[in-house]
Amino acid sequence: MATRPSADHVLAGRPFPLGAHPEAGGVRFAITSAVADAVELCLIDSDGSERRIALTERTFGVWHGLVPGVTPGQRYGYRVHGPYDPARGLRCNPHKLLLDPYARQITGGLTDLAAAQGFTGDPDRGPMSTVDSLGSVPLSVVTSPGGPDTGAHPEVPFEEAVIYELHVKGFTQQHPFIPEALRGTYLGLAHPVAIEYLTRLGVTSVELLPVHSFLDEPSLVRAGRHNYWGYSPLGFFAPHAAYASEPGHEVEEFRLMVAALHAAGIEVIVDVVFNHTCEGGPDGPTLSFRGLNAPVYYLHTDRGHMADITGCGNTLEAGSPTVVRLVTDSLRYWTQELGVDGFRFDLASTLGRPRGGAFDPASTLLTAITTDPVLSRCKLIAEPWDATGEGYRVGGFGAQWAEWNGRYRDTIRDFWRGATGVRDLAYRLSGSSDLYDHNLRRPWQSINFITAHDGFTLRDLVSYNEKHNEANGEDNRDGTNDNRSWNHGAEGETGDPEIRALRTRQARNLFATLLLSTGTPMLTAGDEFWRTQHGNNNAYCVDDETSWFDWTPDDPEAETMLAFARRVVRLRANSPALRQPEFFEGRTTPTGKPDLVWFRPDGEEFGESDWFADRRTLGMWIDGSNSQARNREGALVPDHSWLLWLHAGDEAAEVVLPGREYGETFKPTLDTSTGDGSPAYLGPLEPKSRVTLQSRSLLLLRAPRLAAEPPAETY
Repeated sequence: MATRPSADHVLAGRPFPLGAHPEAGGVRFAITSAVADAVELCLIDSDGSERRIALTERTFGVWHGLVPGVTPGQRYGYRVHGPYDPARGLRCNPHKLLLDPYARQITGGLTDLAAAQGFTGDPDRGPMSTVDSLGSVPLSVVTSPGGPDTGAHPEVPFEEAVIYELHVKGFTQQHPFIPEALRGTYLGLAHPVAIEYLTRLGVTSVELLPVHSFLDEPSLVRAGRHNYWGYSPLGFFAPHAAYASEPGHEVEEFRLMVAALHAAGIEVIVDVVFNHTCEGGPDGPTLSFRGLNAPVYYLHTDRGHMADITGCGNTLEAGSPTVVRLVTDSLRYWTQELGVDGFRFDLASTLGRPRGGAFDPASTLLTAITTDPVLSRCKLIAEPWDATGEGYRVGGFGAQWAEWNGRYRDTIRDFWRGATGVRDLAYRLSGSSDLYDHNLRRPWQSINFITAHDGFTLRDLVSYNEKHNEANGEDNRDGTNDNRSWNHGAEGETGDPEIRALRTRQARNLFATLLLSTGTPMLTAGDEFWRTQHGNNNAYCVDDETSWFDWTPDDPEAETMLAFARRVVRLRANSPALRQPEFFEGRTTPTGKPDLVWFRPDGEEFGESDWFADRRTLGMWIDGSNSQARNREGALVPDHSWLLWLHAGDEAAEVVLPGREYGETFKPTLDTSTGDGSPAYLGPLEPKSRVTLQSRSLLLLRAPRLAAEPPAETY
């Protein structure tokens, strides 16, 4: 490809904001590299030829200039001249065309891994590679600001939120009623059929697996495989281009998707990966950060070696001001320009470990996010662990952070597969106060989940004892072995009607427990429709029917499970006492009883010794007269009182309902022993009545307040 030096007249411009910004009849470019001796802006023409323009202005380590005549749509990159000294972590190499970290649109992919590598031979000792990477690596694209209106932020109160984790492509790739050209795209998710499904299910917020531009990591490139989930980021400003129905329109289409979801009252939460990048370890390609100033972007040891606490080859340096600026600038862009309502931070513990040290909830980066006037209004959700023991910090983040509660997942799975003891279960059902009631947090900051993208689907959780990841090409070595699953008598699919019936009942138990627990429930897309991955618990590189949502399943259980899921989500939405924003405190209520009471099967309150006994049955009474839930105007909303029985024993059990002081009557409302959750017995029950709980089942009863009851169909 031709390279044409340019004598273009470059104006000084200014250093901030970073990136490429159309203005004054041209485009102002700004990129930071404190170690560079020189930086060339490379404009790539349609024929692949290159014009190199020296940026001679440097302010605060930012190289900048305004180039007249450049217009939106221009492809560009950078070449950085500077020290190449791997012993100090420095890997500047002008032969490698670099992506702008602030590029708002990215085109092309990595077509030649060898050409993109900055070294020859040994990555730590070998000489600099002189192979030019132009034509083998992605390019930045100048974009115009603005676009379609994304609509008003729904601002769903966290206490009302039901989060639905989905994959943009996988959710609609097989939908028969979405036009083929839109399937698997942002516009596919924006299609009225998809929106209607979400609203009928009752979810308030969709959590999108990564939509930052991403690439296949080096190990997948070498194996000829592809990244499906997207946890391999390339650019933190650019929406992933492959999810656009029309190439080059990804920014516009993303905004249209957000607008459609907002119009339906649904929030958009984006899963962001600020802990590592697709450049991988020292043997990976030089695409952007590595060639700009690797020690500023990536965590290094004192000897200049890359450090890895993510398990992904590299780790962003959370203590670097450059990284702090990059992350917060990116988050603000997605919030203010693209309309996003919140973020889930992948391996968020790394953001609290500057220089790879001990976790600090008040670290610079975490503090910068929570004190930002824009970001502090967003939903901020941490995945509170990384790839090390030091990083496991469930309950350890600061006051403004919600967290994926891995303790909740493990406890609920264990209980329903037969583990004895209910002490930890009680904490999880009531909002995990042992984890979150010590640093100004609320119960809804516990993001409760049973399944997620990473691990078994709900169906597979009750169908497999072991992972089956052969399709991943790693000889079934990848993925966790700690699944806490149970196949109920057969590994995988079976025609045995008893096993199938038990599996679906257990799935209903898990789903209902999730929705009836205090805290914020997160559902995994497809669990409500009986989706299977055939035992694959790490399908990150499986981009086919295994991972895609099956909208026309052959299994008769799918529609029944969907009806059950809708029923339980609706029940939660209409029952303020089941989603309270305050922790239970044992406070006396208008009924004269504490706000929360635990019962043994004999109808008596739990004593201290009961918490340490081997039990598989637990009763939970919530006093609705003292509900702390509030409406959108801020007024308290009273509710009925509720009695929840959970029975994980393999035989039916008789329980005694509590006395009249807990309810004049008890009306069965949800019963997991039936397919759609309709109670086997509908009539009201008197206090002290004896009720038989079917083996492995959950029963919810309503103790109506004196005011008129709502219509039965509300539930």
